[in-house]
Parts: sequence; structure tokens; C-alpha cells
Amino acid sequence: MRTYTPRAGDIERVWYLVDADGLVLGRLATEVARRLRGKHRPTFAPHVDTGDHVIVVNAAKIVLTAGKGDDKFAYRHSGYPGGLKKTSYAELLERSPEELVRRAVRGMLPKGTLGRQQLAKLKVYAGPEHPHGAQAPEPLEIPSARREG
Repeated sequence: MRTYTPRAGDIERVWYLVDADGLVLGRLATEVARRLRGKHRPTFAPHVDTGDHVIVVNAAKIVLTAGKGDDKFAYRHSGYPGGLKKTSYAELLERSPEELVRRAVRGMLPKGTLGRQQLAKLKVYAGPEHPHGAQAPEPLEIPSARREG
């Protein structure tokens, strides 16, 4: 039996809308990365982008557990000697919640051109509004990511 490889014309992409209000960051990111890669489809192939588009709203209301806001850091480098900068997750959540969600999802995608192609289908917004109403996104519920109590 030959290995099935989906063609670009065979892939029908769906738009999903995730309300991140009260969701735990890591649990949200795993499900979003799964949808972006296309692992939820029976036609999944690891070398082809078979995933869907995902819109995340209310990123500013995401939850960090176990003190990760103060213990974890996001690093960036200017390219110059001594140019390493670090920002705590709590500060990043306050200043740029979209970047916090994008970083969490990016770490769960493949490295290289395929991962960048999949990450381009992620749209993150701090508030409840988004400009993708014409795509008629389906709501995506992630009950396992909901913060209890």
C-alpha cells in the first residue's frame, strides 16, 4: 500500500474561534497547535500543512498557573554582545498578551518553513473583537483548558 500524501487542492481549511477568557496558557496552546498542524484530521501528514486557521480572542484574560508569571521569562537578543534581554511572563501578559500566546504556540510547532507557514494561520487579539467575521469562524471549546475555581 502506498503512503497517502494530501494535495494542496484537497485540503479544506476551517476557521476556528477560541475565547481564551479563563483558559490556562499551556493547555490552550497545545490544542491550538494541534489545529494549526492538522493533527485532528484523518488526512494528516507531518510534511504538509493540512491545518486550519485559529483566531484567539481575549488573550489578556489568560491564566498562568503555579507562579509561572514570575518564574518564567521570555528572552530576546539584539545581536550585539551583551544584548540579551529578558521579560517575565507576568510583565509580557500585561504589556503584550498576543505575543505571549504566539510564543507558547510557536514552541509547539515544527521548526523551519513548515512551522512558520502554520504559525501564519494563527490570529491573536487581546480583546473580544476581531476583523475575521467574514470567514464565519466556528467556536472551538477546550473544556480541559478551563481553569477550575
